[in-house]
Amino acid sequence: MDICTGANEKKGMVVAMEKILIVDDSKTSRKFLKNMLTESGYEVVAEAVDGVDGVEKYKEVHPDIVTMDITMPHLDGIDAVSEIMRVDPNAKIIMVTAAGQKSNVVEALKRGAVDFIQKPFEKEVIAEVIKKVMEEE
Repeated sequence: MDICTGANEKKGMVVAMEKILIVDDSKTSRKFLKNMLTESGYEVVAEAVDGVDGVEKYKEVHPDIVTMDITMPHLDGIDAVSEIMRVDPNAKIIMVTAAGQKSNVVEALKRGAVDFIQKPFEKEVIAEVIKKVMEEE
């Protein structure tokens, strides 16, 4: 790892390590997603247990990407998207959804989320969505 750039060198290529914040009230989902992300070469810089915690952690760590569950206590993912977008209109938030939550995903996208991934997680799909979101700068 190059200390100056925070990048990994793999076979002559420099690959950026995007910093990711995981926001999900399910400890199991956070652990599963964290393992998939780290195996794919991403750096999980923080985890949050609900929308309120997610907004606070966003302000603290300024991640490149946020994965945001929709259904959580205290502040759901849709309202948390609105709060984060007020703090940083350029935030890149990917919604994490269970099947049957299409209307919630649409609302989150209207509020500023950039994409979504569906449970159960598939490592290749997650990596592809993150790559696509990072390329849309």
